[in-house]
Amino acid sequence: MSDSALKIGVDGGGTKTELILVDAAGAVVATHLAPGCNPSQIGAAQARATLTEALQALLRAAQVDPAAARISRTLLCMAGSPPFWREYAGSLAGFGRVDTADDSIPVLELATAGAPGLVLHAGTGSFVAARAPDGSIRYAGGLGWKLGDAGSGFDLGRRAIAVALLELQGWPASHAGTLSPLAAALQAHTGLAEYAANSRFFYHDAAANAAISAFAPRVLELAEHNCGPAQQAVADSVTDLARLADRVIHQLFPAPAGPVPCGVSGRILNSVPATFALRSLAEKLRWPVTLHFLTTPPSEGVRRLLARET
Repeated sequence: MSDSALKIGVDGGGTKTELILVDAAGAVVATHLAPGCNPSQIGAAQARATLTEALQALLRAAQVDPAAARISRTLLCMAGSPPFWREYAGSLAGFGRVDTADDSIPVLELATAGAPGLVLHAGTGSFVAARAPDGSIRYAGGLGWKLGDAGSGFDLGRRAIAVALLELQGWPASHAGTLSPLAAALQAHTGLAEYAANSRFFYHDAAANAAISAFAPRVLELAEHNCGPAQQAVADSVTDLARLADRVIHQLFPAPAGPVPCGVSGRILNSVPATFALRSLAEKLRWPVTLHFLTTPPSEGVRRLLARET
């Protein structure tokens, strides 16, 4: 196939890395899905190796010879350290003009199509991104698991585990020895029955952080099936993200002429219990927005960004 004027777009997150190859008309020529490549989670060396292999795999999928390909443009929208990705971009040869951007930019594009507005995202991590009326891009949150990321998988898992651990301590006391579905789910998740054993695991095991994030889907499932403690964990996590969004909305859009587009992105926020909580909060806080729940993959946002370039 002809490989003139090909462009590459990458959406690199903590859970997965999506790559697309598009032609001069913006049509998708090939796609590739790779593991997550956030250097904050897997280390710089592994992040670099993961993306390098993924780029080569994308070209192979399109039956383009990597040694002879004429790529005019590459856009890397990546989670993790911006300086790290700028350095990586500078090391790429044969990929045309290579630019980097935050991984919030593709979902912001899906949410507002270049117009003023904002997006709330919660998956492995969380953030609020906005395009202000003056066209500037503003970013809030995304502090990482150590310092916040309300609404994220880690935050939701952490909150639910804390509730379950208190129950394993006897607060509240179980009736006739029966644990809540949330506490029982934690025992099944870790394979540990007692409070002390679970506590040791989460404080000393090298895999504890991954196990905390991996508990989030089960919490959402329980919340959807009317488990009160799980529903409370979801509501608390989403509420803290909504508080951050509320600050962004009122600072950037204090008196909008009409509803501001507000995208809602990520597997956490698009779940049934989180959607219910967010809609309730938006109404309670009187947000001047129209919520758009996004199910389109972020790679489509990258494609649209590439297509808008001249």
